[in-house]
Amino acid sequence: MKHFEVPLGYRSSLISAIKEKRKEDDKLKKDTQPTLLDLGNLKIYLARHFGFCYGVENAIEIAYRTIESNQGKRIFLLSEMIHNPQVNADLLQKGVQFLQDTNGKELIPFETLTKDDIVIIPAFGTTIAMEKKLNAIGIQVQQYNTTCPFVEKVWNRSAQISKKGYSIIIHGKPKHEETRATFSHASANSPTLIVNDMEDTIQLGKIISGELPVADFYSYFNGKYSENFNPVTDLEKFGVVNQTTQLATDTQAISDYLKNCMVAKFGESELPVHFADTRDTLCYATNDNQTAVNSLLEIPADIAFVMGGKNSSNSSHLVELCENRLITYFIDGPEKLIDVNSILNTNWRNKEQTIINNYLPTQDVTTILMTSGASCPDTVVEAVIRQIADYYNVSDALKALEAKWIHSIH
Repeated sequence: MKHFEVPLGYRSSLISAIKEKRKEDDKLKKDTQPTLLDLGNLKIYLARHFGFCYGVENAIEIAYRTIESNQGKRIFLLSEMIHNPQVNADLLQKGVQFLQDTNGKELIPFETLTKDDIVIIPAFGTTIAMEKKLNAIGIQVQQYNTTCPFVEKVWNRSAQISKKGYSIIIHGKPKHEETRATFSHASANSPTLIVNDMEDTIQLGKIISGELPVADFYSYFNGKYSENFNPVTDLEKFGVVNQTTQLATDTQAISDYLKNCMVAKFGESELPVHFADTRDTLCYATNDNQTAVNSLLEIPADIAFVMGGKNSSNSSHLVELCENRLITYFIDGPEKLIDVNSILNTNWRNKEQTIINNYLPTQDVTTILMTSGASCPDTVVEAVIRQIADYYNVSDALKALEAKWIHSIH
């Protein structure tokens, strides 16, 4: 896989050594067991896969290369390049400005842009309408486009099955930048509908089966379907794709449910005519990170930490998985560890932050599980590990263990 030039400030000597050693020992990535950092009375288990994915590293490399090669020019990001506060803060410090917020609200008037300005498209991609708007100004959109290749894979697969007459159903969060972009590209070729979760899917299944009247479609899915979507004809033949940062198991469950609806309506023998196979659109990094967390959760532990931006969809889903098993704290950096007694925790559902006291276990031996989202720098994970090690008075043991890991790859 391609190696990206990511700023050293996002790299961690400890985490890099661990990842490199695990990669050397498991080139085919078949081992999903976590990595143990045994610090005596503190044991930290790191998920097998976590942190920057291919798409994020690609976006970061393009953005920083763009800044370096365009000194003196005005550089804008269409919105947050990735959902990570450290990366976005660093870009702002380097003079990059955001044109929109994560909901698409304009922060800088587009009429102030000129053809000499540079606009970087974020890793989530953007809508066709936005591309046309920027092109009309004279801005070369594709030259500074950081759209994740796996997001583009979803778009391409949607276009392929559209040519065969299939409608598109997107499993995604309707307001998320990636879902809005995928909806735009899919609906340019085919009738398109967004389902947010299994609840939406069950309602859709009842409409497909005729259990609910067609009129219910328009009220229930208001704002989630493309112009002129006709549920009578457009739900006769479709394929399911996803926002790549969703839980892969949720997407698969939604796809399986709808497939069974089509089998019930048309029969098993007619399924290929009415339901497209789109399993190949699931993002490998999302799958790897979620699979690694499932293995991580097999370890008996006291608490878990998930590092990632509060708006990060893939990070939130990792928290969701962990919370089903044990107390989990969702933070975006070591500064959220206020002190040994207090932590500023983020609720992954509503994004609200609250201070929680007495969050660290105090028994003789404490076991902590850790992972991070695909847009979280390894330096954040390392900083959290170091801070917690300091709280448990095992910093020297951590230094010795780090030296051992670094030595193991030379």
